[in-house]
Formats: sequence, structure tokens, C-alpha cells
Amino acid sequence: MPNASSWSASSPLLLLWEDSSGTRIFLSLLYAVLAISGTLSNVMVIYLVFSFKKLQTTSNAFIVNGCAADLSVCALWMPQEAVLGLLPPNSSSLRSPEYRLLRGGLLGLGLTVSLASHLLVAFNRYVLITKLPSVYQALYQRKHTGCMIGLSWALALLLLPLLPGLWTPGSAQQPPPRHTDGSSRYTALLLALAVLGQTALLLHCYLGIVRRVRGSAKRVSVLNFHLLHQLPFPAAPPPPRRAQRRLSSVSVLLLCCVFLLGTQPLVWVSLLGFFLRPAPPALQAASWLLLCALSALNPLLYTWRSEEFRRAARSVLP
Repeated sequence: MPNASSWSASSPLLLLWEDSSGTRIFLSLLYAVLAISGTLSNVMVIYLVFSFKKLQTTSNAFIVNGCAADLSVCALWMPQEAVLGLLPPNSSSLRSPEYRLLRGGLLGLGLTVSLASHLLVAFNRYVLITKLPSVYQALYQRKHTGCMIGLSWALALLLLPLLPGLWTPGSAQQPPPRHTDGSSRYTALLLALAVLGQTALLLHCYLGIVRRVRGSAKRVSVLNFHLLHQLPFPAAPPPPRRAQRRLSSVSVLLLCCVFLLGTQPLVWVSLLGFFLRPAPPALQAASWLLLCALSALNPLLYTWRSEEFRRAARSVLP
């Protein structure tokens, strides 16, 4: 049975202290399922937006940006993890630092842009619902939208060389604190604080939408925007006002709960490891797995309540 040092030099998520073959096979199958489902769903959303003019809205531009980022996780990174989990622990592929750096770069680039896209979508919807139409039109011109998308990728590319350990969770799975250097602890803290800040802004936007819709459902129903169909609640035909407010709140809160479930375990595991003691390796791996699984769920989060997406999908699928 391989020792701990062989695990620390291998895959950042799959290889835990529980190094039985059954565990590795199970996690490899899990990554394979997430890779296939996430790749198909992200490709489908991108294809529908580019194929149907009604779906070519500002909000969907940010959604497509997130789907493109999620593809680097689902289509490029997850299949490698699924295969590496089945290789012997002493495989030369696992020990190559260049290959590990490549996998970490794919993961970091995809997750950083994906999290930024979540925030861009939330802020876009917040401005649409809570501000005047003239403010929305001035802020979300085509060139401004392109700059926002470009900045999300520039930020991700800037973080990768400056903080090489930020998206390398393997450093967080060293067994005792004495094997964890100070830089990895501080990068984990920086990661936790960044995700916390992003989550606070996202919740502020969506809770602001809920308050505005509950207070003035009539205002939402008369807005003549194509983007209204991309909200996480139905816009037409409108149900009775009380039922509409209730459905709107539940849909938005459900989206927020799924996002929190995917991001917050890693945040608190990282904070626990910095201020107190490292969490068990299995808990660390589970927190990273939840964050990565969000890349496969994102297309469903933003399209499951959209009638326009459902019509487009029905016209494409047999």
C-alpha cells in the first residue's frame, strides 16, 4: 500500500489517505459522470445561445462566458482526474510537476472565470430589476459587456502566476500541520476570503431582486426586455400576484442555496485549516469536489426556469 508521500505527489482531489482501490474507482466514476454531464449541458447552452437570436441577450452573454469557463473544468480537467485515479500511485504521470501545473492551471482558470460569471449574471439581473431602464441600457452596452467578460478572464490569468498554490488543493491535503508551509496556508485563506466576498455580493444582488419583486410584482411584469425571460423565475404568462411573488422568491433562493452548497464548504474548511487545525483529508476533498461539481450544474441553474431555453432545446433535441 502506498504511503502518504506518494499521495501528496499525485492528484489533488482523488487521492486521499483512504487509498483503497474501491475508493479510487468510485471517485473516478463520479468524475467521469460529472465530466460527461457537465460537458454536454455546457455545450448545449452555448449552442442554443449562438443558434437562436431570442437567446442572444446580455444576461445570456455572461451565462455563455461561465459555460465556456466550466468547459475547461468539465471537458479538460475532470476526465484527467477520472483517469489518474485509476493509475498506480507511483505512476510517472502523477509525479510530473509540469503536468500537475497544467492540471492546476485548467482548474484555476475555469473556476475563477466561472465564479466571476456568477457575479456578473447576478449584478446584471439586479440592475435590470431595481434600476431604471435607461440606467441598464447605458451600463450594458455591447462594448461594456465585452469589457466585463474580458476582465473576468484577465483576472483569472493574473491570479494564476501570482498565486501558484491558490488552485492546487493538493497542498491542502498534507497530513499534519508541520508538513504544510506558510504560503499554502495563506493562499488557502486568500481563496476563502475571495469566495466569501464574491458570495456576499451575489447574495446582496439576488436578495435585492427578491425584495423588489415582492414589493412590486407589477413593475417586473411590464418591463419590455428580452432579458426578463432569463430571470430565475417565470415572466410570462404571469400567475396571480401573490403566487408570482412566492414562486419568484423560492426560485431565487433555490439558486442561492445550490451556489452556497457548492462554495461554502471549501471556504470554511480553508478557514478552519488556517486558524485552528487542518480538516480531515476526506472533508477537504469533498469540499473541492462540491466546488468542481458546480461547473456541471451551472447551465441548469440558469436555464431551468427559462421558457425560451426550453423551447429552443425542444426544437433541437429529438
